[in-house]
Amino acid sequence: MAATHSTRMLILGSGPAGLTAAIYGARAGLAPIVVQGIQPGGQLTITTDVENYPGFADVIQGPWLMEQMQKQAEHVGTRMEWDHIVAVDLSQRPFRMIGDSGNIYVGDTLVIATGAQAKWLNLPSEERLKGKGVSACATCDGFFYRGKKVIVIGGGNTAVEEALYMTNHSHDVTLIHRRDSLRAEKILQQRLFAHPNIKVLWNREIAEFIGEGTPEGLVAADLRDTTTGAIERIELDGAFVAIGHVPATELFKGKLEVDADGYIPVTPGTSRTSIPGVFACGDVMDKVYRQAVTAAGTGCMAALDAEKFLAEADYEAAPAAHEVEAA
Repeated sequence: MAATHSTRMLILGSGPAGLTAAIYGARAGLAPIVVQGIQPGGQLTITTDVENYPGFADVIQGPWLMEQMQKQAEHVGTRMEWDHIVAVDLSQRPFRMIGDSGNIYVGDTLVIATGAQAKWLNLPSEERLKGKGVSACATCDGFFYRGKKVIVIGGGNTAVEEALYMTNHSHDVTLIHRRDSLRAEKILQQRLFAHPNIKVLWNREIAEFIGEGTPEGLVAADLRDTTTGAIERIELDGAFVAIGHVPATELFKGKLEVDADGYIPVTPGTSRTSIPGVFACGDVMDKVYRQAVTAAGTGCMAALDAEKFLAEADYEAAPAAHEVEAA
C-alpha cells in the first residue's frame, strides 16, 4: 500500500551533494528524507580509484566512500528511501513528489541533488574498458596517466579544457574530433593550438577501443576517418571521452527555471533556485567543476540555506499564530 512520507527537508539524490546536505540537515534537527533515485550513491558508485578526496592518503574506492557517507547520514538521523521520483508539484509548499513505488513524499523544503551524467560514445568496447583506461573525467583520473600517451575525444569547451589539463601529466596528448573545426571558445582554441604537447586529429571518430591483458586494459584505439571511412589504429594508454554532460533535470522542466543546457541556475554564492524553499546542489547546478568535493561543499550550502529558510518562515508564521491564540 502506498504511503505518505513528510519531512522538513526532502532531498532528491544520494551522491556526495545529497548525502552531505542530509548530514547537515540531520544535525540541524530537520530529520531529512533522502530519495536515492535510480543510481544510489551517484556516479562515485561506478568510480573505482579515488585519489583526490581530502582526508585519505591512500587510494580509496568510490563505492566505499559513498557507503561511509550514507552511514554517517543515517547515524545522525537521515532516513533513506529506495525510490525513483516520477512526478513533482512545486506550485506550493509543502512540495509534493510521487515515487515510482506510488509513495508520496512531502517536504517543507526540497534539495535537488540529482546530478549529471557524462555523455558516452555507446560502444561495447567503451563500456567494457570504463575504469580500465577509458574515462569521462580528466581532472578525476588524469593523475593515473603521468608520462603516458592519452587521447581526448570531443570538440567543445570540455574537450579542449581536458586536453589542456592533461598536459600537466602527459607530454603526448591528442585531441580527436569528428569534424574539421572546434566548437570551443576561441580563447581555448588558441591555447590548445599553441601548446607544444597537444596535437589534433581532424575528421576522426572512435570506431573501437582495443584492450589487452589480464585483467584487460586499454592499449589502442581504432579511428575512423569521417570523410573516407578508412580505419587507422593508434597506440595509447588512456582515453578521455569529453563530449558533454546531461543534468538530471527532466523532471523539473517547466516547473523550475533551468538554463539552455538543462542545469538549474542558483543565486550566486547560494544554492537558492527560482522557487523559494527549493535548493540545488552538486552537478545538477555545477557545469564547471563536477568534483565530489565541490558537490559535497554545495550540499552543505543547500542544507544551511534550507535551515535558514525554515527558521525565517517559522519566525514569520509565529506572530500570526500568537494572534490566533489571543483572539
